[in-house]
Amino acid sequence: MSDTDGTETVRLSVPDMDCPSCAGKVTGSVESVEGVADADAQVTAGRLVVDYDPDRTDSAAIREAVENAGYAVENGGEETLSVPSMDCPSCAGKVENALDGVDGVAGYETRPATGTVVVESAGASRSDLVAAVEGAGYEVTDPAGDDASAAGVGSPDSVWTSPRALKTWAGAALLVAALVLHFSSLANPKLFTVGSVTLTVADAAFLLATASGGQAVLRNGYYSAKNASLDIDLLMSAGIVGALAVGLYLEAATLAVLFSVAELLERYSMDRARDSLRELMELSPDTATVVRDGEEETVPVEAVRPGETVVVRPGEKVPVDGVVREGASAVDQSPITGESVPVEKNEGDEVFAGTVNEEGYLEVEATAEADETTISRIVELVGDAEQSRTQHEQFVDRFASYYTPAVVGMAVLTVAVPPLLWSAPFETWFVRGLTLLVVACPCAFVISTPVSVVSGITSAARNGVLVKGGNHLEAMGELDNVAVDKTGTLTKGELAVTDVVPLNGNDEADVLRCAHGLERRSEHPIAEAVVDYATETVGRDERPVENFENLPGKGVKADVDGVTHYVGKPGLFADLGFDLGHTHLTTDGGAVVSDDPADDGPVVAADEAGGICEDRDDCLDLLGDAVPRLQREGKTIVLVGTEEELEGVIAVADEVRPGASEAVARLHDLGIERVVMLTGDNEGTARAIAERVGVDEYRAELLPEEKVEAVEELADDGVAMVGDGVNDAPAMAAATVGVAMGAAGTDTAIETADVALLGDDLRKLPYLRDLARKANRVIRQNVWSSLAVKAVLAAGAPLGLVSVAAAIVVGDMGMSLTVTGNAMRLAGVSPDDK
Repeated sequence: MSDTDGTETVRLSVPDMDCPSCAGKVTGSVESVEGVADADAQVTAGRLVVDYDPDRTDSAAIREAVENAGYAVENGGEETLSVPSMDCPSCAGKVENALDGVDGVAGYETRPATGTVVVESAGASRSDLVAAVEGAGYEVTDPAGDDASAAGVGSPDSVWTSPRALKTWAGAALLVAALVLHFSSLANPKLFTVGSVTLTVADAAFLLATASGGQAVLRNGYYSAKNASLDIDLLMSAGIVGALAVGLYLEAATLAVLFSVAELLERYSMDRARDSLRELMELSPDTATVVRDGEEETVPVEAVRPGETVVVRPGEKVPVDGVVREGASAVDQSPITGESVPVEKNEGDEVFAGTVNEEGYLEVEATAEADETTISRIVELVGDAEQSRTQHEQFVDRFASYYTPAVVGMAVLTVAVPPLLWSAPFETWFVRGLTLLVVACPCAFVISTPVSVVSGITSAARNGVLVKGGNHLEAMGELDNVAVDKTGTLTKGELAVTDVVPLNGNDEADVLRCAHGLERRSEHPIAEAVVDYATETVGRDERPVENFENLPGKGVKADVDGVTHYVGKPGLFADLGFDLGHTHLTTDGGAVVSDDPADDGPVVAADEAGGICEDRDDCLDLLGDAVPRLQREGKTIVLVGTEEELEGVIAVADEVRPGASEAVARLHDLGIERVVMLTGDNEGTARAIAERVGVDEYRAELLPEEKVEAVEELADDGVAMVGDGVNDAPAMAAATVGVAMGAAGTDTAIETADVALLGDDLRKLPYLRDLARKANRVIRQNVWSSLAVKAVLAAGAPLGLVSVAAAIVVGDMGMSLTVTGNAMRLAGVSPDDK
């Protein structure tokens, strides 16, 4: 990358550089190279960014310096070239041929849908790469421009004022004037005669129109011939030159001008498709207000370093990923997670670059470089998604590789055979063969799938769903099964107290204070839930706790005010000799009624004699009735008491996510045959959650390897595995599509999952399914409509039923606009669509 001061930048992948000490050794070695201006070691990314003077050193010397420090460089540096005019596969083919001839290129990836080329350099300089691409006939835009430009994304409106467009409009005006002279009764005087060729004013206007409108076409055709690429530019150039050679000036001008207009329209429609990616890029602001030496300073966002404090005022965008250190506010996270309601942020909460501070003043400690933020990774991964080719794309590529040569062969036969065998008029059959050359271009057919994939993936990203490739989007629309983890997916993954039942004359406050005193010494998740609830409800219990002891698998015990207390499972108190079949409730004199909708009478429990205490409204059978009932509701039971008395029951549960049941029902509406819950939790809890959420089946008490086996059983009909992105990674890897929940800010989930739901809203899963089905439908429509139109034109051209103008307007220009416009409909699919 060339900078404005004459330096160049190389980015090297150094995966073994994984600590500050490693970074110090690498940068020390590199900075010792003469001509190196700056070396930035990005440890978390395993990447080294070096600015250097190309007149004094090169990327090969820098690579050698890294290796001399004892660290391997993977595939050299990565360079991204912006090539906006490379907007179709045939264009990409010429660029690839050009890069094949450059020494020091380890690999490359051309991305017509985004107008970029990513090159893995093993010594080749950026200037060499730019020269190769421009040698193929494609301009590389200024890398010092804005982010959108640097990524190959330009404004669609700029197409109509480009130099090519101005020449095309001039050619169109000349063509219209020539047509008026040629077909009207106006005078069309002869200019001169050379041999048997007479040139009129109209003919001269046709030639000028051809030169003006066809200049870019002929130039691109030259580069196609130079690179031995049988593409549309070569075919159109051959047609124009051939028409001029036999004196068909009208046809040559029509072909040159209309094809140039078609190319501009294709570029415009492609830039519209790229617009959605540019919108993602523009989410993050260019500058940030940083506190340095006690003073506020506005700097480019790239200059903010982790650990620095950034000020974000009301209405401003958060410029970096970070943690709130001072202030409180509601932050609109919809650009990242798709959440429609602003999220309250307080000290210690995480915020993301690109989100909007709604109302309060925030001071945020930056935790990532500007190019390592969540939004930066999203933009990068969305751009990379094009390289994962769908089955439709693979089919189209295979078909196009046979289609174009076959139709070109038909065109040659159409021109040659009738005049030679039957003495048919050469001019007539030449025009028909010329028409077939136009039809031979498969551009609309070939771009029909990638433009749909880009539109669908960027639409998903704007709604908080990151899809890592078109193949995953396609698969999500066709699979029949969804496997869902319970904890953290169907449930919040955060335990909370749901019920407190005081016993034997105690009240709720007594139970909670005692539980708080003991459980605050424990690190168990259930203990944390009890302590949090008790603190919120009755405050902290400050009584001294002595002789604390953890009872593994049972609970805890300690002395409070000199009395030994216990908190734990029912089995702990059964071991202490309590009769859990006969316990007295604390009541206000009325009957104790179950909150279970299935029960419509008072609790009936066994008395001490083993009979039934139907006359006692305060009698509770813990083991036989209360505990099973609470467990059926998916709750875990904790008892509180001393060695002499049970003081109360506390029920703890992992709350079901809002909208979980709605999401499952919606998945069924969208054609998912089975939704299966997989969990390592106990049978009772699993059954309760499964019934509440409405899954088709559940499998409980599964080990990680058993989850993998369950997913593999479902994989024959296609299965998506939805989990938290870390604990469920093996099962997600075994699935057709792995979906990570709540991945915003989580590097592991974003990098490993096929799809990442950036927020914790499970309702985004039906949205993804809906988008995927519509994307597949749009792709099929584009592919088969393009194929059908080409087939009709190819059949009609030799019969004289299709003109050159019709072939361009319908087969090329018309279909390119049609498939792009159809693909853009995917941008309108939202999570609220029903």
